[in-house]
Amino acid sequence: MTEPATFSVALANETATAQLMADLALLTGPGDVITLSGDLGAGKTAAARAMIRYLADDDTMEVPSPTFTLAQSYELPSLPLLHADLYRISDASELEEIGLSPLPEGTVALIEWPDRAGSTLPQDRIDIALSHRPALGSNARAAEITGFGTGAATVDRLRLLREFLHKAGFIDAGRKRMAGDASTRSYARLIQDERTFILMNAPKRPDGGKLYATAVHLAEDVRPFFAIDKGLRERGLSAPEIHHSDLEAGFLITEDFGSAPVVEGDPPAPIVERYEAATDMLAALHREPLPELLPLQPGVDYPIPVFDIDAWLVEIGLMLEWYLPDRGVTPGEKLRSEFVAMWRDILQMPASAPTTWVIRDLHSPNLIWLPERIGIKRVGVIDFQDAVLGPAAYDVVSLLQDARIDVPEATELALFSRYIKARRAADPTFDAADFATLYAIMSAQRNTRLLGTFARLNRRDGKPQYLRHQPRIWTYLSRSLAHPALSDLKAWYAANVPAPLS
Repeated sequence: MTEPATFSVALANETATAQLMADLALLTGPGDVITLSGDLGAGKTAAARAMIRYLADDDTMEVPSPTFTLAQSYELPSLPLLHADLYRISDASELEEIGLSPLPEGTVALIEWPDRAGSTLPQDRIDIALSHRPALGSNARAAEITGFGTGAATVDRLRLLREFLHKAGFIDAGRKRMAGDASTRSYARLIQDERTFILMNAPKRPDGGKLYATAVHLAEDVRPFFAIDKGLRERGLSAPEIHHSDLEAGFLITEDFGSAPVVEGDPPAPIVERYEAATDMLAALHREPLPELLPLQPGVDYPIPVFDIDAWLVEIGLMLEWYLPDRGVTPGEKLRSEFVAMWRDILQMPASAPTTWVIRDLHSPNLIWLPERIGIKRVGVIDFQDAVLGPAAYDVVSLLQDARIDVPEATELALFSRYIKARRAADPTFDAADFATLYAIMSAQRNTRLLGTFARLNRRDGKPQYLRHQPRIWTYLSRSLAHPALSDLKAWYAANVPAPLS
């Protein structure tokens, strides 16, 4: 059994309490249980209110005490939350009557007066015991935070985070919630002296991570981000400056690029000028040889992984494992063998192409417009920890066939031509026809993978919002399969791969 983890925090006022709860919110997720104990007036409801407001990204949100209603539910942007007050419960058996035993699945539970629940509380939880500290001020409190079961690891990480913020001089900074991504990383905006910074929480994937993540070279910790960030900045690209880092624990404080997008409208569409700058940025990056090793620390280099056939096959295997079953197809051994054999043959060409840094998810959510800068520096890149060595065409596909927004085919072709022209201007021997073939292959590979990825995010991770992107991905896939080099693959997909539901 995991030993409990505990540490104490002095809280000078309600602002300090709100900062602690924001830090804890950064590390929690669906299903976590947090209990708040202490005497009347110890600050339990204030702590719960601060966490709810942080997760709602609304400092003025009305958060009443649930003393009389017993429980209040919230549908917050990132997850559902239940705020319960058990003060009026006289026996733990009453919890089942009011729907608190068992607790709702996939919901963060904040429970005041947890002692009234007796032994019905889950073994995996975080307890926060609040007490008055009048010697430190009339509003001062102390919080003793203890993690039980799986909560112990969260409490250990909370302690490390607080130590990192203190050492970096940001322990008293304001915190604002930021939306996360499809990974285990989480982010907050830190506000200090009227400036803003980005806090990244990037925990190491346990035991090297899951088999899939390891096979396709997804970052295991924050070190790849640190190394690639420096490499991009040295080559004239706008990656965020890193102000403070703890590479072992996986915390960074970086420059804040703001939130000016490269898209506009509803539904969002590319802002052509900004996509042109992003296209120019890629062409500039791709026209010079790039190193395979990057300095990480004195005497320590980071070897950029190679994006090879084995990794590509693992990625597109998500279609067999998740997308086809979602569409009512159970792939048998014959179908699987045909799929792998066909793809292994097709991927020989990109596997033998010259390599460059492939950022991988170079699309609109990860691009920030910086109008005060000049040229390609106007495009801020914020997500590159999974960078690999592979064909330049892959990132051109990521940009011009944006997984999150519709890029009209005419816009895609115009930007593709712009990229070709820039590459030819720098190197007259650049082969546009070969690059077009590589572009089609990498498009088919990437979009095949994305169909499977979005099906998995829905089925395995409970994120159905990603399914809305599948029809767009299918459109992009259809465009790439029209290339003559993929005629056999196009026929196979027509016979075996149903279109997504619209």
